[in-house]
Amino acid sequence: MANTTDKIKDIGPQPQSFDIERATKANTNYRCVAWSGRYLQVTLMSIPVGGDIGLEVHPETDQFLRLDAGRGRVQMGVAKDELTFDKEVSEGWCVLVPAGTWHNITNIGATPMQVYAIYAPAHHAPGKVHPTAAAASSDKNDEPASWSTQPI
Repeated sequence: MANTTDKIKDIGPQPQSFDIERATKANTNYRCVAWSGRYLQVTLMSIPVGGDIGLEVHPETDQFLRLDAGRGRVQMGVAKDELTFDKEVSEGWCVLVPAGTWHNITNIGATPMQVYAIYAPAHHAPGKVHPTAAAASSDKNDEPASWSTQPI
């Protein structure tokens, strides 16, 4: 990222650095892939008031998420109808999601919830930008790069 007004450009598995807190807070897209490596990936997310990341499970992907702005309710569990982990989180908090765990984060604040996520292994197409959750869920071409290391 050349400066704070430029959009993040995923340059693939090459050295990269940028102010992740500033970029996360400036992101207005539901999801923007900021960097894709062979073994992990960084995405930025903006969840509108009352919105959520979406209940999902990744059988072979661990996740680290950090809130840089806003307030959320994290729910996780072994099944989509058994979300026994239920915590409120806010700016500065992280959420650790083990592979195979159903999870969701709902924005319970009065402003957009700004989050960055680290997936290991990579989970999305490099450089992919989804302006809304609806665009993300309807995207049929959002697979990790062939050069990324995926589970067998």
